[in-house]
Amino acid sequence: MIESLLIANRGEIARRIIRTAKRLGVRSIAVHSEADAGMPFVTEADEAVCVGPANPAQSYRNTEAILAAAKATGAQAIHPGYGFLSENADFARTVEANGLVWVGPGADAISAMGDKINARNLMAAAGVPVAPGTQDPAASAEAAIEAAGEIGYPVMVKAAAGGGGMGMAVANDEAGLRAEYDKVRAFAERMFGDGSVLIERYFPRVRHVEVQILGLADGRVIALSERECSVQRRNQKLVEEAPSPAVGPELRARFLAAAVKAGEAVGYRNAGTVECLLDPATGEFFFLEMNTRLQVEHPITELIHGIDLVEQQLRIASGEAPTFDVENLATTGHAIELRVNAEDPKRFLPGPGQVATWVEPTGEGVRVDSGYAAGTTVTPFYDSLMAKLIVIGADRAEAIERARAAVAGFEIAGPKNNLPFFAELLENDEFLSGDYDTGIVGRMRAGKK
Repeated sequence: MIESLLIANRGEIARRIIRTAKRLGVRSIAVHSEADAGMPFVTEADEAVCVGPANPAQSYRNTEAILAAAKATGAQAIHPGYGFLSENADFARTVEANGLVWVGPGADAISAMGDKINARNLMAAAGVPVAPGTQDPAASAEAAIEAAGEIGYPVMVKAAAGGGGMGMAVANDEAGLRAEYDKVRAFAERMFGDGSVLIERYFPRVRHVEVQILGLADGRVIALSERECSVQRRNQKLVEEAPSPAVGPELRARFLAAAVKAGEAVGYRNAGTVECLLDPATGEFFFLEMNTRLQVEHPITELIHGIDLVEQQLRIASGEAPTFDVENLATTGHAIELRVNAEDPKRFLPGPGQVATWVEPTGEGVRVDSGYAAGTTVTPFYDSLMAKLIVIGADRAEAIERARAAVAGFEIAGPKNNLPFFAELLENDEFLSGDYDTGIVGRMRAGKK
C-alpha cells in the first residue's frame, strides 16, 4: 500500500481523501493556496504546503509547485481528486516521470477520452452506442450546417475538449446553429485552448445516467452500478441518486456491459465514469463522455455497495486486489446526493461570503462531505460547491424522507446557498414520481409541472 499521499486538490474532496488515508494509515499531505490556508482540509492533513496565491493557475494548477511540494515532503503518490489537474494527461505523465505513483487512469486513457470526437469514435468502434453526430470536427459553420442537415435538428453543439457541462449549446435551425457554432468555438478556444466543435443529435427529453467503473490492477474492468444525474442547471449536476429510478434489470445489464466495453477499449485502470444519455421514450442510450477520475457523486455508489472507492483507488494504484468480491456485486437501499452550493436558489448565481453559521445535519442514513466550517470563507476563486449532503434509505421513499429532514437540519448563514431549492425539489411531484428528465429544473423555475 502507498505510504504517503499528496492530494492535489482542495475543499470537500481533499477532506474526503484525507479521511480514507488516515483510516488506512497513509500519511496525507495537503497543498493549498494562500486563500485556503485556514480551511479544514489543510488542518486535518498530516502535513500541508502552500503552493501559491488564490488564482488556481498559480496554485492548484501549478504543476511545478505541486511537484516541488511532493518532493519536499517525500510524498510517494499524488491523488488529483476531481477538477483542476485530474484529467490533465501531461500532468499524469510528469508525475510518473518523477517517480511518483499517479492515483488515476493512465495518461493515454485520459488523452483518448479527453477529446470528445476521438472518444466518440473509439466508443463506436468498441460497440458502445453513440448518438448520431460528426466523426470529425466541424471546421466551419458551413460544415456544421451540412452535418446538421444529415443528423436532423435540433442538434447539440459541443466543444470537443470540453467537460463538466461547459462548451455546449442547442441549435434548433440553421440560423441558430450558425450563431451557436461561433459562440461555442470562441468559448472552447478561450477555456480549453482547442476550438474543435462536435455536432450531435439533441434529444429534447433525455435522462442523464452514468455508470461507475473500476479498472483493476489485474487488467479487468468492472462496472459497479448506475447513477441518475438528471437534476441539472446549465448542464451541471445538482442532485444524483442511485440506483436510477428509470433503470430496470434488463436496461441495467445493457448499461453495465457497455460501460465495461468502454473501459476495455482504452485499457482503463482505476476509477472512472461512463456517462450516457437515456431516451426514456425508447429505452435507447448513447455514450456521452468518460470522466477519467473520481466523480463528485461517488458517495452514493459507495453507500449502496458498502465500498470505499477512494480506498479501491489507492489499492489499484498500489497494484493490490480490491477488498470486495467482484464476482458477487450487490446493492442495498437507495441513495441521494444533494450538492450544496454557495449560490442563490432561484437563478443559481454564485454567492460567496464568510460562513457565520455552519451546522451539519445528523441522523440515521445521513452523511455530509463538506469543505467548509464556521469562520471560513467561500471565495470567488473556486467552484461554488460547499458540501455534499448524502442520504441512504431502505428504498427511494425513505431516502427522500431522510433527505427532507437533513435539508431542514442543515444550517448555513453567510454565503447564499441552494438548500431552499432542495426543499422545493423534494416536494416536487415530477421528482417524487421518479419520471423526470434534464428539463426538470427549467420547468420548476417556469412554474410548469
